[in-house]
Amino acid sequence: MKKFCIKTLGCKTNQIESDFIIEQLKGAGYEYSKNQTEADIFILNSCSVTSNADSEAVRILRKAKKDNPSTFVVLTGCMAQLEADAFEKCDYIDLVLGNSEKMNIVDYLKEQIKINVSDIFNQKEFIYKEVLNPTKTRAYLKIQDGCNNRCSYCTIWRARGYSRSNSVENIQKQIQLYVDHGFKEVVLTGIHIGQWGKDLTPRKSFLDLVKIVEDTDIKRFRLGSLDPFELSEELIDYLATSTKFCPHFHLSLQSACNKTLKTMNRHYTVEHYLAQIDKINDKFNLPFIGCDIIVGFPGETEDDFETTYSNIERSGLTMAHIFPYSIRKNTKAATMANQIPKQIKNERLNKLKSLVLKKFGEFQLKNIGTIQNVVFEKNKSSKTGMYKGLTGNYLTVYADSSKNLGSDLCNCYLSEIRDGVFICEPIKN
Repeated sequence: MKKFCIKTLGCKTNQIESDFIIEQLKGAGYEYSKNQTEADIFILNSCSVTSNADSEAVRILRKAKKDNPSTFVVLTGCMAQLEADAFEKCDYIDLVLGNSEKMNIVDYLKEQIKINVSDIFNQKEFIYKEVLNPTKTRAYLKIQDGCNNRCSYCTIWRARGYSRSNSVENIQKQIQLYVDHGFKEVVLTGIHIGQWGKDLTPRKSFLDLVKIVEDTDIKRFRLGSLDPFELSEELIDYLATSTKFCPHFHLSLQSACNKTLKTMNRHYTVEHYLAQIDKINDKFNLPFIGCDIIVGFPGETEDDFETTYSNIERSGLTMAHIFPYSIRKNTKAATMANQIPKQIKNERLNKLKSLVLKKFGEFQLKNIGTIQNVVFEKNKSSKTGMYKGLTGNYLTVYADSSKNLGSDLCNCYLSEIRDGVFICEPIKN
């Protein structure tokens, strides 16, 4: 029996697709192994959101072939979709599969053709595959693929194609499958989930989807990243009345300077974004509100950065992931004047990181003494000897309990932060 190993880079959508690849190969008689050096087949499901992601992918692929020259090395994912031709004569990769082709990987392992990457824009239908990874506690559900936006810095829309929605029937079916196997939480994810439903007949809204999920048997759900203009007041109001929604928001911001947002081809203003954050904080009790910020975008002056800094500082955000701008081939931003030197980008990154870590620390302190709904992982943490869990508002917590909390969902009292770790105490029913 041939053994395979898979490594995944990038987003939750990639992780879901890797889970399906694992199930697909196991169903075809292959044996899954976490040990790369003993695998007959090594698969890298790549990301291409930054140049660092591409570099990391190449490093991993080279190492896989070097460590075990007889391993059949497969590259798939966004880098494969975008850069397939570059690997035609590459001696450390044996097979290249595009984002559509990887969903039928078993068939391509039998082929003799090295490059198998079709035009992703010809993929008009959502590819649905049942996924069930019983090793996990929280389930991820891919509701959508592709993106119709054309942000000036982004190349992922080229790798993923047009927005395509999973059907209501498939979403309900997948959630029920998760429920039947003991999952307590589902996370709705995709490339641009706010575009879900726009290509369905009849056309549906994202609010329609949230209502559908609310009516399933899942105990709780949370949302992946949303664009600010897609989080309507009606949606906020509905989520505030939900009995299952986890008060955790990730709103794609990218910059808190209107001039930079316009150059990025983002279709909202900072004022609108900050107003939405205020609404969320008014409607929910201690919600987690995260975002992404790109620093050092072409043409970003020191004043522009300071505008972003001051707006983040006065905002009700909980946390932000900060990234230095990365030049991506075939994007408008790559040819823009006034590219920012790496040293300046890093200085801005470090300054903003310090601010958001301070804001997150303040959010943690606000949660001490509160009661939160927690879902626990299956087994105790090998590092702490305690059960690790996640609150509805996205705080990692640990419980030192003699009771088996594995995969449990219960209310917990957040008692203290001990050595940087949030400690909680399960409340008896």
